[in-house]
Amino acid sequence: MKISISATLAALSLAMGVSTSVQAQDYPYRDITNAVVWGAGGGTDTINRMIMAEMEKHLPVSINVVNQTGGVAGSNGMVYVANQPDDGYTLVGLSESNVTAAVQGGWDKKFDFWYPFIVGGSPDLISVPADSPFQTIDDLVSAAKADAGSIPAAAGGAGSIHHLNLLALQHGTSAEFKFVPYKGSAAGQEAAIAGEVQAVVTSLAEQAPLISGGQLRPLATLTPSAAEFNGQTIPSALEIYPALTDFLPLKQAIGFAVHNSAPDDVKATLAAAFEKAMASDAVAEWAKTNNYDLSGQYGPEAQALFATLESNFAYTLQDLGVATVDPASLGIEKP
Repeated sequence: MKISISATLAALSLAMGVSTSVQAQDYPYRDITNAVVWGAGGGTDTINRMIMAEMEKHLPVSINVVNQTGGVAGSNGMVYVANQPDDGYTLVGLSESNVTAAVQGGWDKKFDFWYPFIVGGSPDLISVPADSPFQTIDDLVSAAKADAGSIPAAAGGAGSIHHLNLLALQHGTSAEFKFVPYKGSAAGQEAAIAGEVQAVVTSLAEQAPLISGGQLRPLATLTPSAAEFNGQTIPSALEIYPALTDFLPLKQAIGFAVHNSAPDDVKATLAAAFEKAMASDAVAEWAKTNNYDLSGQYGPEAQALFATLESNFAYTLQDLGVATVDPASLGIEKP
């Protein structure tokens, strides 16, 4: 049977048209994955699950949140997402703590690899189990000074903001704790409750239900201001130990990111959904209930903020003697 040239061309044209139509579908046309670099139940995980659920309402697809933990300062999750196509279908759930991954040898990129979206953050506290003999921050610090390294303390993973705050507390008070790393804040808090460690540094938002439930006793904030919570005033460690102001405060910035090299339409679509989610009553109420301050920055504005955090954190780690890579060698400018 003969097939005419015109019929063949028509079939090819139809096939090409179908292929082009598939390729030209608007983003997103399939589900998105958000790989959170910290453990389930922690602040970064909780915020990402909340904001993704709200963003889904303004997108034609679902966003699946998974946890990709481990490495140095969340580097496993960042490396995983960095190795995915820059098509916007794999996001990374991250926080300010991830800016230290490079100076700790976790990966070899500056943080401007990402195009970030910042939801917000919560102030850090140092707390002890409810049955602890330490009633005040001075009780705890005095014990850590009297017997260096005798008091185990959890503060998330190495290089996290909680770890940096613990290091700063040590240097500002001449105390020395035994840092015990955990895969995220929730695991560190559980360790404190279980008696594996005697102190824990995480955020007020993360500790709030445990403080309210009588499982943790807050001793001090690691910010310039005291905090009012659960009918009590939590004093500021910076007011008690003025030398801490040489290292603190360090600010949280929790959210998610896409490759900076992602197409403009991908960034614009995510930004539109993010703006609508951040403007919702649901997010405002969630932040109020869970002790978070909202941000809403994204793109160049958020990149500038993370660049400042990267510089401050990197050189703080270097000053504290725990950076393994010279920040200058990565092109990170000194603040």
